[in-house]
Amino acid sequence: MSSFVLHNAPQSTCSQRVRYALHAKGIAFEEHKLDLFSGDQLKPEYLAINPNGVVPALVHDGTPVIDSAVILEYLEDILPGTARMRPEDPRETAKLRAIMRFIDEVPTPAIRVPSYNLAFLPHFQAMSEVDFQALCDSKPLRREFLMKMGRTGFPKQDMDEALGRLTRGVERMARWLEESGGPWILGEDISLADVAIMPVIVRMDDINLGGIWQDYPAIGAWLERIRLTEPFPETYYHGSLLTEKYPHLAALRNERMAEA
Repeated sequence: MSSFVLHNAPQSTCSQRVRYALHAKGIAFEEHKLDLFSGDQLKPEYLAINPNGVVPALVHDGTPVIDSAVILEYLEDILPGTARMRPEDPRETAKLRAIMRFIDEVPTPAIRVPSYNLAFLPHFQAMSEVDFQALCDSKPLRREFLMKMGRTGFPKQDMDEALGRLTRGVERMARWLEESGGPWILGEDISLADVAIMPVIVRMDDINLGGIWQDYPAIGAWLERIRLTEPFPETYYHGSLLTEKYPHLAALRNERMAEA
């Protein structure tokens, strides 16, 4: 049995961060794929690992490490010399952590709103009110989020707010790239900042929100660059993109690409 066991879900953006870091560092790990719509993350055996009932969770030599941002830092702590993605200079590390805090507070939660409305909503619409309420009540961290969405989806006001936050995230990312000189957020070397924001940008492109950075070509160039990195295809294996699971999203994406 591997000393690293990753409990995650293919389409989970936070899981994708951790998969990328593990592959980048060449860490062999055992992957447990959870079916979130079947409630695998709420089963007692998983809650014993992660009482928050969300993915991912990394178990290293029997010790659980939870929260994707914490896991990214943990991997740097235990393997600082392998595919280093955190600066050695404490001042640069502080800058990195401030960037990651912004990513986790602004664009990362915002991408959930269009993701749920455009892809996941049918799962909840098919449920009865009683079953939906029970589902909400079972979520340690996502109860209020699901309650706000309801079985009819997030209203226009919430979608507009989420799109505004995503736009601010893109604008801030473009500024980081300009200030550092690129090609990565902190400059010449890929860092945890790139890994942290990667799933948001990939998801935006996948669900036809890439037009948000049409005035910021550096973002499109960054996306193409990270897709060419060795860990990317290992991270985004088939089934990791929403368009690979939801045909209506794939049709919209193909239509957009045909018009481009």
